[in-house]
Amino acid sequence: MLNKFFRFSSQDMAIDLGTANTVVYVRGQGIVLNEPSVVAIETVNGIKKVKAVGDDAKMMMGKTPDSIEAIRPLRDGVIADIDVAEQMIKHFIHKVHGQRRMFSYPEIVICVPSGSTSVERRAIRDAASNAGASQVFLIEEPMAAAIGADMPVTEPIGSMVVDIGGGTTEVAVLSLRGLAYTTSVRTGGDKMDEAIVSYVRRHHNLLIGESTAERIKKDFGTAQPPADGVGHTLHIKGRDLVNGVPKEISINQGQIAEALSEPIGTIVEGVRIALENTAPELAADIVDQGIVLTGGGALMHGLDEHMRDETGLPVTVAEDPLTCVAVGTGRAMEDPIFRGVLLTA
Repeated sequence: MLNKFFRFSSQDMAIDLGTANTVVYVRGQGIVLNEPSVVAIETVNGIKKVKAVGDDAKMMMGKTPDSIEAIRPLRDGVIADIDVAEQMIKHFIHKVHGQRRMFSYPEIVICVPSGSTSVERRAIRDAASNAGASQVFLIEEPMAAAIGADMPVTEPIGSMVVDIGGGTTEVAVLSLRGLAYTTSVRTGGDKMDEAIVSYVRRHHNLLIGESTAERIKKDFGTAQPPADGVGHTLHIKGRDLVNGVPKEISINQGQIAEALSEPIGTIVEGVRIALENTAPELAADIVDQGIVLTGGGALMHGLDEHMRDETGLPVTVAEDPLTCVAVGTGRAMEDPIFRGVLLTA
């Protein structure tokens, strides 16, 4: 719980440190930055230095020479490379505050997966502290998503949020500013990309990169097969695994839906498990309130309909699912009514 030493200023930031994207919310300004969680490291004479961060680094993925490596420092919602993560956070703080950072160090609120361990939370806190934060507070991701989606988290009403991020899917039942039940499924946008890569390689002997798979998912991905079983047809390019030369093939939305069926099925199963473990009174509320989808994965075409069919409950997508977590983290920092949900340890 918060104590009398909590003091926030206009420099303070709330960060959704996501596997795929980092979104920064500044007190009194709202969201000021939304960039990929990617860092390009260049090695010159054995010395490593940061060459690019965010959008610039994302463009280099899969296209770098031997001396440059594009790294995603977060995997499955937690820090995999603390040194690179520290450099990334430092870059984003400097980009947001510029020279004003010299006058005072910001206090930072960062969201963490509900299933993260104390070691993983310590790594996030240490990375932010070393990057220049005067004090670091944490908030659990599903709580931040629910606040950002304007769900009644402070009232004695059960509500369910499903936050589908790049590395994890957070499923939680909330009531009275707390998590009545939560589970973290290590399946998200990254697993969907991997499923598309695997499907194309298995059925067409074509190797495509992560960026191509992500573009296919965003533009043509669907949770349910098209009515005609085919839908739109698209052309994709990659390397032929038989002949070893570049090649272009055609696939359709029906095939993409087939490729995505396994990771989407894992997410639905996580929702089912959460519903089975929900107290009866809260379950009764969820029948009325329904399920709210947040996170980038919520934008998947037909996912709300698919989940509605599988659970028999009303399912809605939050107004701006991509920024829900960052907005909720910012509101928890700004609004005294939510401050009790912040974690100090």
